[in-house]
This record gives sequence, C-alpha cells and structure tokens, in this order.
Amino acid sequence: MIRGSHLSKIYRAGWGNLTDLYQLTMAYGYWKQGLHERKSVFHLFFRRHPFKGTFTIAAGLGLVADYLQELKFSVSEIQYLGSLKGADGKALFPENFLHYLQRLRFSGDIYAVPEGTLMFPHEPLIRVEAPLLQAQLIESALLNLVNFSSLVATKAARLRRVAGDDTILEFGLRRAQGLDGSLTATRASFIGGCDATSNVWAGQYLGIPVRGTHAHSWVMVMEDELESFRAYAEALPNNCTFLVDTYDTLEGVRNAVEVGKDLKKSGHQLLGVRLDSGDLVALSKAARKILDEGGFPDAVIVASNDLDEQSLSRIKQDGGAIATWGIGTRLATAYDQPALGGVYKLAAIEDEQGFLDPRIKLSEQEIKTSNPGKQQVRRFLDEEGIPMGDMIFLQDAPPTQEQFIDPYHRTGRIDMKDADQQEDLLVPIFQDGDCVYEFPTLAESRAYCAKQVSDFDRRTEKTYIYGLEPRLTELKDQLLTKHK
Repeated sequence: MIRGSHLSKIYRAGWGNLTDLYQLTMAYGYWKQGLHERKSVFHLFFRRHPFKGTFTIAAGLGLVADYLQELKFSVSEIQYLGSLKGADGKALFPENFLHYLQRLRFSGDIYAVPEGTLMFPHEPLIRVEAPLLQAQLIESALLNLVNFSSLVATKAARLRRVAGDDTILEFGLRRAQGLDGSLTATRASFIGGCDATSNVWAGQYLGIPVRGTHAHSWVMVMEDELESFRAYAEALPNNCTFLVDTYDTLEGVRNAVEVGKDLKKSGHQLLGVRLDSGDLVALSKAARKILDEGGFPDAVIVASNDLDEQSLSRIKQDGGAIATWGIGTRLATAYDQPALGGVYKLAAIEDEQGFLDPRIKLSEQEIKTSNPGKQQVRRFLDEEGIPMGDMIFLQDAPPTQEQFIDPYHRTGRIDMKDADQQEDLLVPIFQDGDCVYEFPTLAESRAYCAKQVSDFDRRTEKTYIYGLEPRLTELKDQLLTKHK
C-alpha cells in the first residue's frame, strides 16, 4: 500500500477490469499477433490548462502506484470476461488468452513527476515503458486517476493563491461525484493547498485533518437559537464554531457572543462563527465588530456558500473580515470545468531488431498532433530557484545546449543560457514492476505544491516558456513529412 493512497485500503484489490473494453480487445489483438511483449513507450499529458489558467498541478501519482502494485485479474473478473460474446454470439475472448490475463502482473517501468509539481501542456506527467499489452491495458485507469486528481489539485491551488494565509476547509463530500469522487477530491484538494476537510472518511484513511461543528438542523431542532448554541457548548465545549445564519445572522452572532462568555467562564473558548448566506462582505464586517466589542477578538469568521477563487477575490478586495473559507461544490466537482483533457499516447514501439521506433499521432488540429519518442522534461531555474522555462527532450539524447523551440508558433530558438540551475522532472517510480520511489506524505506533497506555485508567482515574465529540444523538433518534422 502506498502512503497517502486509499485504493487498496478500501477497495477489493485486483482491478483487472478497471478499463475500457477497447483496451482489452486491443490487448487480445496484440497477444494474437505476437506483439504483446514488444516494449512500448506511452506518455500521459494534457493539452490545455484547466479553468483558463496558467498552470496545472500534477496529482494522482500515489493512486496510480497503488493501482499498479495491486493490478491483477481476479477469478470473478476472468469469469466475467469469459461470458462476453461477440456479434456472432460466440465468446469474445478465447480461454487461453484469459488464462494469460489471470497470470498477468505489471512488469514495466514508470517515470513521473512528483505530486504537486506545476506542469504545462504537452509535458509528460507520466511516462510508461512496458510490454505493449500491459501499457495499453492500464491507459483508462491511469487517466481516471490522474485527470480528476490534477484538476481538483489545480483548483485548490488557485484558491490558495487568492486566500493567502487564510484557512481553507474542503466541504465537498455531499456534492462530490460519488463516494470515491469525494475521497479523491479531498486528497487532491489537500495536495493543492486546503488545510482540512469535513470528510471523516478521508481523515481516517488519508490522515487529513478534519473540521466541522453543526448544521442549521441543530438550531432548528431547539426551541430557539440561543438554546441551541448553549446545548452544543454543553456537549462539545472544545469545538464551538456556531453557524449563525439560520434566522437572523447578526442576532445569531450576538447569541454566539453570549454563549462564548459562558464558555470562557468554564475555561473554554468561542472558536468562531460561520456565515453561510447573504452579503458576506457586509455581514462579516458587522460580525467582526460584534465579536470584538463582545470580547472575542480571536474568534474567527468562517464563510461558505458556493465559493470559488473569483468570489474569494471579490470578498477580500471589498474588505470582508473572513479568515476561514469553507469550499464545497465548486472545489470537489471542479464546477466550472468538470474534466481535465488528459490523454495517453503511444510515442515509441520496439521493432523486430529490438530498437525503439518513434511514433506520432497526426491531426488536422495541430494541438492534437503528439510528440514522438521517449521524452523527459527539463526545467531551467535562475539563481534563486525561480523557474524560467521547460524543455521537452528525448531521454536517450540529452540536450547539448540550453535552447528549445516553441512547438506550435515556431517563433525561433529560445535560449536558456542565463539559467543557473536545471532539473529533470520525471523521476523513476517503478522499475521492472517494483515500486522504487519513496512516496512523501500528503503534507509533504502539499508543502511542495505550495512552493511550486509560490516560485511560479515570483516570476517577472508574464508568459511561461516551454517547448521542444531541437532534435525532438527535427524528429517530429521527419515523421510529419513521412505520414503526410
């Protein structure tokens, strides 16, 4: 089990059928043609940043590693595949192929960028080097695990940029896309910058801090609001943040102050109040005044109510007195863009002589034309460690100079001679099917992500430069000419 993952803790291991049918039909075709053991190279990448943004946070690698370590076909999965029929009513897969699948374990190599790494279009987040059948079979699962995680982690990082040092709580469980949608969203939100979650399941299995007090129903059950606050304080005097907008919001704040005075006498404290509706700017300012005058300057104002980075920015610009933000629907569902367009493309296949033969996927849309060959990404940094630009290059032909080419606008060679440091982003994760990477804790990945975004924001140039090393551009041009 990979630290910071939840798949093998919660779900029955196996996951052989966690794929699309066309992966299996191709796998059978490779096996029947004797191509299944050919070494292949695939890359997982995206073509556009989500949310019309300027960066994407890579996430989901811990889930990928957990999946690959446990990947196998269970007896029930094989039995199900054996029951599938073709158009002629006969078995879709022959019995000897199913026997092959039942013995299958992942035996390839995985290179990937650590979770929390800030990435750009067409840069591989994951490079898979594995027998063709295996590399093809894992496509859908890898995309599922990485696309959603990276999308939500990016959303959380965007929220963190706006919130600054304020606390961000992830409240998305009730609106998330299913049970694992909630757990994966909570995990990715934490990597992207959230401080805690309301999701107790995530607290148990992932060690993410949990936060929460009461809902409107608690207030509505009692005869009046003041009575409800007193009853809650009696039950949980060490967890008193009161939701004050069930009836009259400012009267609710005054009631919270009254109960806060009782808490203080018993050696406890009023932690804060939560606003969940209305004009959050005006109400938070008024609530802050009531709390301060009541003797509770340290009580925090928490705000929720369909918030996102745009509304946070507006509230802060207008002087809202809010220090903690509860973000639910618009984070856990990535509300304004529900999917990251990550793709998984073949870049090389072993030929009959044992050499890797580069492959390219063409399209009338240039953005959908893939880059060939086994790729690595090199990031150039200045003397303070601030990123200057990224170069995608051929792993087996390391760059001899700090120049690269914009892959689409062809604006000429971009020089990185002024860079003081450089680092290659894809690191070994699996070797010959064994996990060789020591996974950081989620808290460490969260801190790494925060530094990545902070360093990116310290840049003086508005546009981040990334492109192809000249020899990769040359190879791409050769293949474009060959196939046109």
